[in-house]
Amino acid sequence: MSRTPSAPLAGWTLGEHRAGGIVHPTYRRGSGPGVIVVHELPGITPTVVRFAEEVVDAGFTVVMPLLVGEAGRPPSAGYMAASAARLCVSREFTTMAVGRSSPVVAWLRALARDLHASCGGPGVGAIGMCFSGGFALGMMLDDATVAPVLSQPSLPFAIGRRRAGDLGLDPDEAARVARRAADGCAVLGLRFDGDRLVGDRFESLARLLGGAFVAVEYPSSGPRDHSVLTEQRRDDAVRRVVAFLRERLAGA
Repeated sequence: MSRTPSAPLAGWTLGEHRAGGIVHPTYRRGSGPGVIVVHELPGITPTVVRFAEEVVDAGFTVVMPLLVGEAGRPPSAGYMAASAARLCVSREFTTMAVGRSSPVVAWLRALARDLHASCGGPGVGAIGMCFSGGFALGMMLDDATVAPVLSQPSLPFAIGRRRAGDLGLDPDEAARVARRAADGCAVLGLRFDGDRLVGDRFESLARLLGGAFVAVEYPSSGPRDHSVLTEQRRDDAVRRVVAFLRERLAGA
């Protein structure tokens, strides 16, 4: 496998991670405590790379797995549709069922354990966006993840009331996540207040996590506002995420 990705991923080390019969490419850069940045649809776009590089510059080792789409390709309507179709047919992702975690979450948990072993410290951060937003919550099932960030969590697709509030966890997983929150693992959530794709998940997170859930909401300027850290980027949101990572991972 090539170790010299082309722009805009120049400077990132290309690798791959295998766990539970699943394999995906990964891109790694930086030094310091580990942070996993999981992209949104349609893939690792230039704005996702920009955000990840800011986390690197803040003093962290960042790993970006590529779950769908292509690395470095800008978004377009056709590309978005193709990646969404891939998401819907893949067995790795639970897009409609309630009370179930996606199989890829177990793969991400294994990636987090490996990154923690590599970087040391109190644990790693996990940042999910859009379809991957809730994955950071599921990664809390392992003690390795100590700084979960949920940006506009959007799975399962918010079609109907049950799905709109579902967190992608089965009852046992939800109980374990709640215990970790009660033991001091804070969870940061970000969204635009008019984003219908998020549904009622912030309310569900507050009920499950109590005071451990830190909700940060920004006023929507229009119906297209969705990607808080990338396409409709809020600089103050990026700063808030970096501050949260520093607070949670300072022991490293």
